Amino acid sequence: MNLCAATRMDRLDALRGLAVVWMALFHLAFDLNHFGLLDTRHNFHRDALWTTQRTCIVSLFLLCAGMGQALALRGQAGVHFTPGFWRRWMQIAGCAVLVSLGSAWMFPRSWISFGVLHGMAVMLILARGVAPWRLWLWPAGALCIALPRWVQHPFFDQAFSHWVGLVTRKPITEDWVPVLPWLGVMLWGLALGQWLQQRQPAWLAAGVPGALRPLAVLGRWSLSFYMLHQPVF
Repeated sequence: MNLCAATRMDRLDALRGLAVVWMALFHLAFDLNHFGLLDTRHNFHRDALWTTQRTCIVSLFLLCAGMGQALALRGQAGVHFTPGFWRRWMQIAGCAVLVSLGSAWMFPRSWISFGVLHGMAVMLILARGVAPWRLWLWPAGALCIALPRWVQHPFFDQAFSHWVGLVTRKPITEDWVPVLPWLGVMLWGLALGQWLQQRQPAWLAAGVPGALRPLAVLGRWSLSFYMLHQPVF
């Protein structure tokens, strides 16, 4: 789930790789429980042990995605939507469609209509558009995170509108990553990436210890791994 392939940073890749490993372990536990091979005695959709982990995993992915956008936009003043961006965006959007189709086959009553890839496809376009805000990205991100707590309306409970996130009740689905509040996390990642480039470029460009190299390699193939790990499990 990365759009900065031309500007690899081992530390960012390793952080994304950590999110991939954590996600895989989470999904493995979910699958084993689903097929009755692991009795966790917990509800993956309600219990804090699992919902907190899911929040952390998605946050880490979106934070990395935002930082990746900051790196990808280096030296491209005034040019936010490059052909390379759209090529990678099409891959993410196409994979989102495949996730919907696969989940509809596995979970016809709770299929994924707007999961993490769907959310990223929308949020990446929005993040690119507001990248010039720079320091204003921090309060904008905070507003995105806080807004669903302040504003809810039944209109957004509908199947065609719950992707916004201002719902009064969560939809029944296996994965749901609405634009609000999650856009805020991506904007913070974008702001953090811009700040690091300006204030700590050496830290950002530094390599990782040999023991973490596998994580960095995995982080470079996060979208492929995401699409393949569940069918394999």
